[in-house]
Amino acid sequence: MTTWTDHTADRPISLTAPSGIDRAAHHRLDEAWLAAAWSHPTTRCFVVSGGQVLIDETPDGRTELVMTPSFEAPLTEAHRYFLGTDEDGVSYFALQKDALPGRMDQSARPAGLREAGLLLSPRDAGLMVHAVALENWQRMHRFCSRCGERTVIAAAGHIRRCPACGAEHYPRTDPAVIMAVIDDKDRILLGRQVHWPEGRFSTLAGFVEPGESIEQSVRREVSEEAGITVGEVRYIASQPWPFPSSLMLGFLAHATTTDINVDGDEIHEARWFSREELSAAFESGEVLPPYGISIAARLIELWYGKPLPTRSV
Repeated sequence: MTTWTDHTADRPISLTAPSGIDRAAHHRLDEAWLAAAWSHPTTRCFVVSGGQVLIDETPDGRTELVMTPSFEAPLTEAHRYFLGTDEDGVSYFALQKDALPGRMDQSARPAGLREAGLLLSPRDAGLMVHAVALENWQRMHRFCSRCGERTVIAAAGHIRRCPACGAEHYPRTDPAVIMAVIDDKDRILLGRQVHWPEGRFSTLAGFVEPGESIEQSVRREVSEEAGITVGEVRYIASQPWPFPSSLMLGFLAHATTTDINVDGDEIHEARWFSREELSAAFESGEVLPPYGISIAARLIELWYGKPLPTRSV
């Protein structure tokens, strides 16, 4: 595989920086401990609804999650999720509601992960991605897949139990591969999905199928979507991606063929780019860079050698 100097190695992938939060899973089944933690004056909580939270700007220009002491929280019992504790012993909870609460000061605003993930501190981003993932799972898995009975929430939001057949159901995470495909001429392969707007290109990606290794998945997806054969596959990094429940596994892949034949179902167009061609396409607006929060942007940067142009969310 072609090698290059990575001039962006110190740029973290969004949502993966250490958050400083201990998820403290051993407390999730301890109802007495959870009750004491919830009633403690230092405990902080926030509402998550439809994948969104409230964020606000501080006087010094930072963006923070809008959190309140637990005694000021809106009422909810069943949909209260314990997220963990920090090094000072502060406990954090998320409250799932049908709508975000209003703010009397009118300065806070709702935001999803694509926006907030770029703005929040590692602590707040880590809390948000945990809460959004739990909320997505809770909303989509209310009934037992074994017998069809409505399930009940347990383990502070991390298990759903069936009172009829006793089955336990756990939060779902779907592994997906995402890959920067590079050829012998040191060009990168970027594709545009059928439903994407004109000019939006990114790395290829797809879900890992049952009974398949992640390396096999990379080769299959590139072959299916673009008709390209891949040889060496090198793992780079992962990123939680709860839209609604994926874990993105990022790779660099070496193409052994270059003739493109898109499938037309998922990928509408795919092109090879040299660095000069991609830079010119960014400059002219012919190609829109991927969202900065996504691991796709980081994978492209590894090859590109510098940060990509920014784009609005």
